[in-house]
Amino acid sequence: MRQPLTLYLAAPRGFCAGVDRAIKIVEMALEKWGAPVYVRHEIVHNRFVVDGLRAKGAVFVEELDEVPADRPVIFSAHGVPKAVPAEAARRGMTFVDATCPLVSKVHIEAERHFENGLQMVMIGHAGHPETLGTMGQLPEGEVLLVETVADVAAIAPRDPGRLAFITQTTLSVDDTAGIVEALRARFPAIVGPHKEDICYATTNRQEAVKAIAPKIDALLVIGAPNSSNSKRLVEVGRAAGCPYAQLVQRAEEIDWRALGALRAVGVTAGASAPEVLVNEVIDAFRARFDVTVEPVETARENVEFKVPRVLRERV
Repeated sequence: MRQPLTLYLAAPRGFCAGVDRAIKIVEMALEKWGAPVYVRHEIVHNRFVVDGLRAKGAVFVEELDEVPADRPVIFSAHGVPKAVPAEAARRGMTFVDATCPLVSKVHIEAERHFENGLQMVMIGHAGHPETLGTMGQLPEGEVLLVETVADVAAIAPRDPGRLAFITQTTLSVDDTAGIVEALRARFPAIVGPHKEDICYATTNRQEAVKAIAPKIDALLVIGAPNSSNSKRLVEVGRAAGCPYAQLVQRAEEIDWRALGALRAVGVTAGASAPEVLVNEVIDAFRARFDVTVEPVETARENVEFKVPRVLRERV
């Protein structure tokens, strides 16, 4: 007889509205213009999704100079530095920006602060496409990057009384709160966002993990190793008391030996992981255990973002 196992399935999990929209943009561009359609960087951080779009005729490149001027190019959901669409326009290219509207909101915020003469502090991860895209909205030197509380003590702004902060949308809510606290303590006049920059989907997925963490022996997060929000879910699970948390791209990566003897396991998925991969992981547990699935829903999501007008036009 197989060992019984309770599988707590976190909700919300998986695709968010920004990811949904970005994938739709590539699919609609292929319908409208035919293959190949070029995409600068991975449209979203998930190999399964990228491979699926590649099979339909999308070509993924690192930089704009790899794209022929007569083919359409799409910019990824993470956002791009201002210089990229400017260069595409200079070359007379057809381009579609799949930047998540919640990332664009941070870009607009940064612009507004810059116009008001404030220097920006960005809380984010160095080298992440979203951080590069946001910092690239403003001239060199106008955005100071901090990743940790310790970084706050090391920055040297032009004028400590003329600062504003913005954040990457996919950070740990709790870690970011600590960094914001350190910023406000060192720079009391610093201006914060009107509304939290960390997006609804990141926040909701972290809250769902916190709800299941005390009930489980192990947490599996389905997501890519370069997915910021997925990696944060692993950290949030550990911080909330889950003894073991593992990031897997799909079922074949599960380290069964490391999981050991289980009575209860939690499963969630990062914002760019499709539900088909969640089902694959559940099936892998069903093959080894007598599984009871317990959904744990901490929020309902009904956000939807429109695709750009150029793709809705029939021409």
